[in-house]
Amino acid sequence: MAQQRMLGFVHTDKRMPEKRAADLRRTDFNEIYGDFDVPGAEEQANRCSQCGVPFCQVHCPLHNNIPDWLKLTAEGRLEEAYEVSSATNTFPEICGRICPQDRLCEGNCTIEQSRHGTVTIGAIERFINDTAWERGWVKPRKPLRERAQSVGIIGGGPGGLAAAEMLRAKGYQVHVYDRYDRIGGLMVYGIPGFKLEKDVVARRVAQLEEQGVRLHPNTDIGGTVTLAELRQRHDAVLVATGVYKARDLEAPGSALSGIVPALDYLTASNKVGLGDTVAAFADGTLNAAGKDVVVIGGGDTAMDCVRTAVRQGARSVRCLYRRDRRNMPGSQREVANAEEEGVEFVWQSAPQAFLGRDRVEAVRAVRIHLGVADATGRQTPQVVEGSEFDLKADMVIKALGFDPEDMPQLFGEPGLTVSRWGTLKIDFRTMMTSLDGVFAAGDIVRGASLVVWAIRDGRDVAEQIHAYLGRKALAPAASAVAAE
Repeated sequence: MAQQRMLGFVHTDKRMPEKRAADLRRTDFNEIYGDFDVPGAEEQANRCSQCGVPFCQVHCPLHNNIPDWLKLTAEGRLEEAYEVSSATNTFPEICGRICPQDRLCEGNCTIEQSRHGTVTIGAIERFINDTAWERGWVKPRKPLRERAQSVGIIGGGPGGLAAAEMLRAKGYQVHVYDRYDRIGGLMVYGIPGFKLEKDVVARRVAQLEEQGVRLHPNTDIGGTVTLAELRQRHDAVLVATGVYKARDLEAPGSALSGIVPALDYLTASNKVGLGDTVAAFADGTLNAAGKDVVVIGGGDTAMDCVRTAVRQGARSVRCLYRRDRRNMPGSQREVANAEEEGVEFVWQSAPQAFLGRDRVEAVRAVRIHLGVADATGRQTPQVVEGSEFDLKADMVIKALGFDPEDMPQLFGEPGLTVSRWGTLKIDFRTMMTSLDGVFAAGDIVRGASLVVWAIRDGRDVAEQIHAYLGRKALAPAASAVAAE
């Protein structure tokens, strides 16, 4: 009798791909999960209940057709599963690795709610698309016809690259400008290799070049090239810079050496991993080796920092967070991985001061009581009087989130309108800024968010730019007819 396809959760337990032992993965920056084999992927995909309302799809920012490619995988139709997976996602193999599935698709899986354990959606997505790369199914989407109009994209991160791929497929001449020496944005310099190995990003970037997207690294828009020049050069411009300005914590001792921003720390680590020489790493400023490290923050960036410090050989690593584990904004899966690797979490605690003479020697913290819920539904942190305590630290990493840079000043465009948070204001119907022909998408509009949301915004804005350029192309013809 043939094996029943789907609804396998009633007889098959949830299983993730094999995870390397913590004592081994602490020593390198390689990804921690192995790959499913074909039978394993089919077995786990077969657990999907194919529910009438697919909450996994509803809660995916890209609305990926998850039940469809799970069913195709369970039936052994992997190439079709890849086609469905890539139809809605520009970087499915990347999302399969770094999306916080426990907060999105898997966290809303119907069988997870019924306590059978979620379908391992992220791991299967990674398997489908890694298999597609290995078997040569992934091809650049070459345009059927070329268009003379061009688009300049500021920012080579996930949002900008997603828009570039979509626009190039429509035949536009697409140029991507980035201030860094490699294209990929936070996927290259912000996310550590143990979550996303860099060759996974590099092969996508190479494919974009093969598709005909022209890349311009080491280009500082607002510095070497002005936004005004870019507007003259292209028929439309997209701002997809992301947000990079680190939020700070004003406390006594903040100016002591040894206190560093999270992104500086992660960028240095990733550059060294790519073979670059980084002076601040070589002199120990951004190297946690042999140090007592305290990371302040509770998001995914904080988790990246604590796990990086472990791999660099820190003596001890603590994460200081003012709320409890349940209220942590970062992925619970990442918290568990960090704990396995030896990170200590100091819950419901907040820094009050940094102690030391010239260099930080300790963090003075206080205990936090979570009071009544505020307007957002989260309990309000309240300091417990007389609860001060000190944590030894000769390196402190601030992972408090990111704000946008002053874009009008950076680009020399005072007419570029921003919100009260400093993000670029757009017309949400057209995704255009206050400047005609200048669009914006991703974190620079919505604030610091997830890679998957940047991809969604990049794909959406590509459609809006296409519509705008279509109207622009028709305008001269309409004027000529009116003149006659």
